[in-house]
Amino acid sequence: MPDMSASASLAMTHLVSFAAEVDEDKVTPGVLGFIVFAVMALAVWALMKSMNKQMGRIEFKEAPDPGKTPGAADEAAKAEAKETVDGAAKGSAKGSARE
Repeated sequence: MPDMSASASLAMTHLVSFAAEVDEDKVTPGVLGFIVFAVMALAVWALMKSMNKQMGRIEFKEAPDPGKTPGAADEAAKAEAKETVDGAAKGSAKGSARE
């Protein structure tokens, strides 16, 4: 077996002395603690990935600011009225289908 270098020998000396200082009665998380932490980290990662997918499916169209363009207020009012009429028509169609 080749001789250990001086730095490797010094490192081993420090590790052996550190191992002697470890208290046998001290409670540490150990392997079970690592496994629980890893499972929780994977669960958070999966939840974040799912949330990003769900947020990507959302279609958000912001209404134009009526103060910036002069005709935008009229167009926004017409679009809102059309949506209200369409919604009422759909609601009455559903109501008549139930009867």
